[in-house]
Amino acid sequence: MFRSAGMRRSGVFVFRDKSAIISLRVRYDGESHDSFRKELSGKTPWGDIRYDGPSCSIITWSYTGMARLAVILFVLAADLGVMSAAVTHRGSSDKPNVILIMADDVSWEAFGCYGAHDYETPNIDALADSGIRFQHCYSTPICTTTRVKLMTGQYNFRNYTHFGYLAPDQKTFGHLMQSAGYKTAIAGKWQLNGLYNELPGHDDHSRPEKSGFDESLLWQVTTGKSLKGGGGERFWSPPLEYNGRVVTVKENHGKYGPDLLCEFVCDFIERKRDVPFFVYYPMVLVHDPFVATPDTIGDAPRTQAANKAPQSKESRKANFVAMVNYMDRIVGRIVAQVKAVGQLDNTIIMFTADNGTNTSITSRWNGQLIRGGKGGMTDMGTHVPFVAAWRGTAPRAIVLDDVVDFTDFYATLAAAAGLEHSRDDPIDGRSFLPQLRGEEGNPRDWVLCHYQPYWNKRPGQFARTDSFKLYRDGRYYHVPEDLVEANNLKPGSAGEFGEAARRQLSELLLHCPPAATEVGKRDTTDRPVYPQWKNLVDPND
Repeated sequence: MFRSAGMRRSGVFVFRDKSAIISLRVRYDGESHDSFRKELSGKTPWGDIRYDGPSCSIITWSYTGMARLAVILFVLAADLGVMSAAVTHRGSSDKPNVILIMADDVSWEAFGCYGAHDYETPNIDALADSGIRFQHCYSTPICTTTRVKLMTGQYNFRNYTHFGYLAPDQKTFGHLMQSAGYKTAIAGKWQLNGLYNELPGHDDHSRPEKSGFDESLLWQVTTGKSLKGGGGERFWSPPLEYNGRVVTVKENHGKYGPDLLCEFVCDFIERKRDVPFFVYYPMVLVHDPFVATPDTIGDAPRTQAANKAPQSKESRKANFVAMVNYMDRIVGRIVAQVKAVGQLDNTIIMFTADNGTNTSITSRWNGQLIRGGKGGMTDMGTHVPFVAAWRGTAPRAIVLDDVVDFTDFYATLAAAAGLEHSRDDPIDGRSFLPQLRGEEGNPRDWVLCHYQPYWNKRPGQFARTDSFKLYRDGRYYHVPEDLVEANNLKPGSAGEFGEAARRQLSELLLHCPPAATEVGKRDTTDRPVYPQWKNLVDPND
C-alpha cells in the first residue's frame, strides 16, 4: 500500500507500461466527498484524473475536502485507454465515531458559553458554536454515582452499592460499542475497582478491559493516592496503569498526567482512524488538589510534591482557574486531532462534567457569585454543562432546552451505533441522537436523581423539569429563580404551570423506589438495590 502525507491535498503519479494493467491502491484522508470534481474521460466521482495513453499513464487528482475516502482502487487498461474504479469509504452515513469527554468537578458557572466570567474556555465554547449547547443536562452530586449511571445507563437505585465501585457484572457502554464493532478506549480517572472497601476484584488490573475497553490509560485502578502503596496523585509525576501495566511515579517523573492522558487519546484516534472508534475520557482535571499546570508551574520541581495545594484561598482559586483553562486546551487538542485525521465529519464529540464544582470555589457567573455545589443536590451540584458537535450533521450554534439525564447517553450511543435494544440493555434512558441530527426527537419531560453515595453525604431523591424541582419529601422549587433552594413553594403557590409540573413529578416519584433518608457511610451494611424496578421513562414499553 502506498501512503503519503502529500496525498492529503493532491498527487501526481507516473506509470510507464505499454501493455500491462496498472493497479494503484491509494489511501488518503480529506474533508468532503462532494468536493471531488469529475473531469475525466469516462467521468468518475473520485477525482480529477487524466489518462495520457499507454506509454505514459499519468494519474492526477485534486480535492478541497472530504469526510473520509478510505480506499480507492483504480484499474487502468493501458492499451485500451479504459478506466474503471471501485471505492469504499467511511462517511457520515456509516457508524460515526464517538468521543465522550467528562470533566471532573466543574459545572456550568465555569464555561464561557454558559456565562462564566472567571475562566477562558475558547475551545469548549467553539465546540458549542459548531454544534449544540444543551441548557439542561443533569448528573448526580458526586463522581462515582454519576459514573456508574453514565456507563451503565441505569438509575442508581438499580445497581449502585459502594463509592468507588462498579460491579464487575455490569454491562457498560464499552461492551455496547464493542458489540457494534467499535474499537474502544478509556483514559483518565477510573476509581471503580472498589479500593475503598477492598471489594472482590479491587486488585484486578484488567478491570477496565473487562468493562468493555480495548485500550486504557488510567489513574487509580489498583492503587490509591498513597505513595507508600505504589500510588500517588494524578497530576505531576502520576502513577498510571496502561492496558493493565502499572506505570510508576518514577517512570512518569516530571510529566503532567493530563498531558499523558491526552496524548494517549490522540494516539488512539490516529491509529483507529480507519475503523469506528469510541473514546471515553473521564478527565482528572479539575478535581482538587488545586495545583499549578504546565502554564503556571514555572521552574518548580515537577514531582509528586507539586501536587500539594497552596495554603491561601486566593492561590487555590488561581490554580483552579488555570486548571479549567488547561482542561479547555486539552479538549481543543483532541478536536484538532480528529480534524487532522480527516474524521471531523464522522465523529460525534461530546463534552460534559460529572457533578458540581468543589464547594471551596466561588465563581462569577452572569453577574452573580456562584459557590460550587459538589456533593449536594442543588442545581450547583447536579446541573452540568453539555455540548455536542457533529460537523455536517448536527445543527450549528443551537441552544436546546431539552432535558438530558445521564442515563440517556447509553441509549444515544446505542442508537448512533445502529443497535437495537436487547434484554441486557438498560430501560432508563432515552436517546437524544435525533437532536444531534437536527431533528425534534422525543425529549424527556423530566430527569430523576436517586442519591445514596455511601460517602458521608446527605442522600435524597428528586425529579425535575427544566424549571421545577420536587424532592421526595415534598420540597418544591422554581430553580431558575431560586438556585440555592431557599423558597419552598407551598401547594397552590407555584402558578398554573408550576402546579401542573408538581402533579406530574409527584406521580412519578410515587412510582419510584424508596428514597434513602439516613447518611450512608463506608461501613454501612444495608445497601438495597432494585434492579428489576419497572420502566419509569417509557412505562408502556
